[in-house]
Amino acid sequence: MKKVYFDSAATTQLRPEVIKCISNVLENEYGNASSTHSYGRSSKSLLETSRKEIAAHLNVSSSEIIFTSGGTEADNLVLNSCVRDLGVTRIISSKIEHHAVLYSINELEKTHGIQVDFVKLDSNGRVNYQDLERLLKIDDKKTLVSLMHVNNEIGCILDLKRVALLCKEYDVLFHSDAVQSVGHYELDFSEIPIDFAAAAAHKFHGPKGAGFAYIRKSNRIKPLIFGGEQERGLRAGTEAVYAIVGMAKALDLSYQNLAKEKEYVTEIKDYFKTEISKAIPGVKFNGACDDNSKSTYTVLNICFPIPPEKALMLLFQLDLNGIACSKGSACQSGSSKGSHVLNNVLSDEDLLKPSIRFSFCLFNTKDEVDYVIKVLKEFTEN
Repeated sequence: MKKVYFDSAATTQLRPEVIKCISNVLENEYGNASSTHSYGRSSKSLLETSRKEIAAHLNVSSSEIIFTSGGTEADNLVLNSCVRDLGVTRIISSKIEHHAVLYSINELEKTHGIQVDFVKLDSNGRVNYQDLERLLKIDDKKTLVSLMHVNNEIGCILDLKRVALLCKEYDVLFHSDAVQSVGHYELDFSEIPIDFAAAAAHKFHGPKGAGFAYIRKSNRIKPLIFGGEQERGLRAGTEAVYAIVGMAKALDLSYQNLAKEKEYVTEIKDYFKTEISKAIPGVKFNGACDDNSKSTYTVLNICFPIPPEKALMLLFQLDLNGIACSKGSACQSGSSKGSHVLNNVLSDEDLLKPSIRFSFCLFNTKDEVDYVIKVLKEFTEN
């Protein structure tokens, strides 16, 4: 069976160079980075070199990078610490954030009684910046704005600098889940006055289980996990040096090759968009993901003109043909509620039709696109 992987927004294939790098650390650098002997010092050196390399790509201080197990932990660390340690009593967010943010906010609302306000979105899921400013004006509570840079399901892009400057103007904190953008877009946090960001290695061809939180040094927070002095005392637990080194390597390769790979992946996406429109008349692109000026170059979220009784079989049929894709975020694949993102942007009519997210990377080819479209066309016509 031909196998095609079009689910890179869920997780990416490791680069061969990253695998080699990780294997070397696993085999030769197995000391605990907190140990004072030569083995430990060697691991510690790798850890801090990785921190410096990651910080350099974001143009920040290495002390502002805190390693975590991934984006979810980084988001939780920031949101909980802002309420507990920085006096935040109000959070402004959107209804299409990743659940790592939405569920954390819901819990903070229940346990700490914080006020939660959701900014208005347009029909494509993009933030209404005028409404955001209205929300910033109407209340003088200590506020955190939490808005993701690139949406993981429909790909819409936040104007990160615009929001950061707006937050600075109104003296509020700004956090962004940048899991889908770190490694895919140039980010200079010396130019973008953001307070917090979250990233995950497995979204840019690095290993699962490694990520980081960017925490601007002016924001003094306390740990959520206790038991050791690792990560400047902010995240106890023995660091997974092999994964962190692999993450740094993956990020370095992503930015070394960014322009060339972005052009290539954009070409794959545009080819898919053109060919699917010809093969299946009536398809719709959710959240303006067909417009690369408004949406990321890695994601196409497509609504198919298929009746509900047949729609249930679409993802199953793709899987039977060796095609990996998603009906939404991989983190909610076990849910029967459907995509909370699409529920907030699609019409009632289109919600009855199946929507599939295809997400692309440097390892995909046009031949794979042709195969997927052939399978889709046969399914819709039979």
